[in-house]
Amino acid sequence: MTAERIRVALVDDQQLFRAGIRMLIDSQPDLEFVGEAGDGRAGFELAQAAKPDVMLMDVRMPVMDGIASTIAILDSADAAGQRAPKIIVLTTFDLDEGAASALRKGASGFLLKDTQPDFLLAAIRTVHSGNAVIAPGATHALFAHFGAPAAGPTLPPEFADLTARERNIFSFAARGMSNSEIAAQEFLSEATVKTHISRVLGKLGLRDRVQLVIFAYEYGLNTANHPEG
Repeated sequence: MTAERIRVALVDDQQLFRAGIRMLIDSQPDLEFVGEAGDGRAGFELAQAAKPDVMLMDVRMPVMDGIASTIAILDSADAAGQRAPKIIVLTTFDLDEGAASALRKGASGFLLKDTQPDFLLAAIRTVHSGNAVIAPGATHALFAHFGAPAAGPTLPPEFADLTARERNIFSFAARGMSNSEIAAQEFLSEATVKTHISRVLGKLGLRDRVQLVIFAYEYGLNTANHPEG
């Protein structure tokens, strides 16, 4: 039985860039290009019509920027009780405050527009599987946009609801460890780790692993040097 292909959509105001990405996606047997848009508002409409699994979203666009479009797409899916697409934010700047804002609002990844094609393809597959992607080497610059954690921040009461095992899983995930790495560390199956991650996200009201990393950073819970996901 053939595996179902990952449905990918692109929102970017540069026609030549869109054409290149479309050709790249079409070259992959496990990916399907389902549509493109030239501004954020059209991107929102595309998300409603095409129901992509993954959207590549430029930050700076006319009519509606990528941040507003990301928020609208995710909020609309939440309100309707539907599965939201995974959104990877694309930007030309490695210190882009817009990318940081989009991640805070629920985007699943952040990449530079000059990312190597193989890395972009891997990123699409990674976010579709439920993990997060942050541009290599950009983590510290990106998190600088969130500001330093407050001194002695008060953890939300939901954190106390995590079991000891879930706190361990949280700690490893906040450092950017993959499910397989956590499984090896904790002597668990990857399926069990995935279940624990889902429970942690649910208890803390977080959308995905990017927001988990942001949560850990904001509350001073992440001591790792490189928390890429």
